[in-house]
Amino acid sequence: MEGKTDETNPFLRRPLYVYDLPPELLFTLSLAGGDQHKTEDDENKNIPIERQVPNEDGVATSVSCSLCKVSFNNVQDQRQHVKSDFHRYNLKLSIKQQPPIDEATFVRMIGDLDESLSGSNSDESDDEEDEGKPGDTTLSALLRKQAKISGLEHETPTSTKPKGFGNAPLLWMTSPKVGDDTGLGVYRAILSNEEQEAAPTSLVDIIKRKQVEPTMAKQGGKAQATQSGVNEPHFFLCMIGGGHFAAMIVSLIPEMRKGPGGVEERHAVVKAHKTFHRYTTRRKQGGSQSANDNAKGNAHSAGSSIRRYNEMALEVDIRNVLSEWKSMIDTSELLFIRATGSSNRRTLFGPYEGQVLRSNDKRNRGFPFSTRRATQAELLRSFQELTRVKVGKLTKTVDEKPPTEKVAPKEQKPKLSAPKLSKEDEAAQLHTTQLQALIRRSKAPGVLLYLTKNELSPNFTFFPPAEHHHAPTPLHLSASTNSPALVLALLIKAKADPMITNGDGKTAYEVAGDTKTRDAFRVARHQLGETAFEWSKTHIPAPLSQDEADAKAKQEKATSDAAEAERRKADLERIKQDEEKRNVGRIERKAGAGKTLAAAVEKTGSEKREEEMRGLTPEMRMRLERERRARAAEERMKRMQGAR
Repeated sequence: MEGKTDETNPFLRRPLYVYDLPPELLFTLSLAGGDQHKTEDDENKNIPIERQVPNEDGVATSVSCSLCKVSFNNVQDQRQHVKSDFHRYNLKLSIKQQPPIDEATFVRMIGDLDESLSGSNSDESDDEEDEGKPGDTTLSALLRKQAKISGLEHETPTSTKPKGFGNAPLLWMTSPKVGDDTGLGVYRAILSNEEQEAAPTSLVDIIKRKQVEPTMAKQGGKAQATQSGVNEPHFFLCMIGGGHFAAMIVSLIPEMRKGPGGVEERHAVVKAHKTFHRYTTRRKQGGSQSANDNAKGNAHSAGSSIRRYNEMALEVDIRNVLSEWKSMIDTSELLFIRATGSSNRRTLFGPYEGQVLRSNDKRNRGFPFSTRRATQAELLRSFQELTRVKVGKLTKTVDEKPPTEKVAPKEQKPKLSAPKLSKEDEAAQLHTTQLQALIRRSKAPGVLLYLTKNELSPNFTFFPPAEHHHAPTPLHLSASTNSPALVLALLIKAKADPMITNGDGKTAYEVAGDTKTRDAFRVARHQLGETAFEWSKTHIPAPLSQDEADAKAKQEKATSDAAEAERRKADLERIKQDEEKRNVGRIERKAGAGKTLAAAVEKTGSEKREEEMRGLTPEMRMRLERERRARAAEERMKRMQGAR
């Protein structure tokens, strides 16, 4: 089973870094699914499928296509697959009641054909000549290509051309050091365009050339990275959205530090980082202020003015940072950028004077997985996800012949079924799904009830263990999802063990994501007492009473509220000054020649009435108008009585 392999294999006990692989493993790598050693039984190829890559919370995120029999790491990859020529071709086959083909067969069929079945031109074929004759349809060109490939196969039955990888986000390799049924995957996005084109034949050589030598941390502090950004290979990562901006320059050369127990651990070296947040989105209404103005026209509220000012200020701040980092960005190997919305893309890609990032840069990459709010921690997590080797299960599939008019379903060879789980494993998988669902919703009573009702240990290990490397227990998952109530309930009521470590050798306290969750561990230590556990092994700091924790949280909230109020006050003051300057300019223009400024400032009666009614609802306008008419009628009555 996959979990047992990971636990016993020394190469898979800890995460593998793409740019610093163990030499014993590196020099035994080979392409997964390649036919370098072709035999008569080589119709069955090892291709990694149905790999569920766990996210930071240890929750599997795999989706699949039942028609093409392929699996994906996230919904975005599945959507891209649905738009691909491979999926559309299988749809055409299903309409004709013909069996679908696998991606490797499809790639071999189309060969160098650069006509898209969906009617759109791919980026890779823009500079190539069309293979088909003028006037030919895509279908006829593909059929001619099929005949050509079929002829080549008959002429050279012992061809050893490796299979292509299609457009999958992960490229896979194998090694006897990790077992014949285990695949090692790397993200296609970390390769240059030239390396991606060469990957189907020389992926292993490319990985070998990318190896770097880690640096050792200086005693008494961290090793200082060079600030030039020229000598060390590095990536630029950037996220912007919802008024949040985060950017980072991170070196590909890791730093070795002593971890718990004296074990050396690799740590990413961040050469530069910056985060901004401005109030630019409309609370409880969604969308940016600029998007709302473009759709409905400019609003005149104080909040809208603040948001407009903040959008301009955020743009200036971001472009200043990009300008300061220009030398490091220009020497970055790749640029990973997530920019949601046209206004955010204009902020980064301009055009503007002194532009640093360009939309046509060949180094530009998107993140090939789901990301969260733009923060420094999220950028660091994304870098680790990009550069970490993925471990997957290899499943045998059967190569199918290219479909022709005479292919019948009975000629298709059946696929080998996956090994069936035992009853114990099925039960463990069910418990894992139910517990994780309750923990993600922070249902502390529900988690305790489920553990009691099913007679499960509070230290229950999620199944399969290999897919829950970061959060293997309920306490780890509660801590990583920032649920202090669940942490307290599991420690105090369920007596969960805080000394258990995950696959990275970290306790539950060490994976806690915020201050409140970490304080919950300290409160539990205070309530349980010093004799309950060997607290030194849990890495939990000194105990904290509940009153002290509440007081600390209240003080932090007061400090945060005061800082937010001060920031808002400063923003309003700036806006007020800008508005006064604009008003003075309008008044001076209105005064004109031969008029005093005081005369221009005086408003007419209609202007005063309109100013009073500005911003009022229709009902309030009617009420104000009735009151004004009533006062006018009273004045007329008084004048009439005085005249008599």
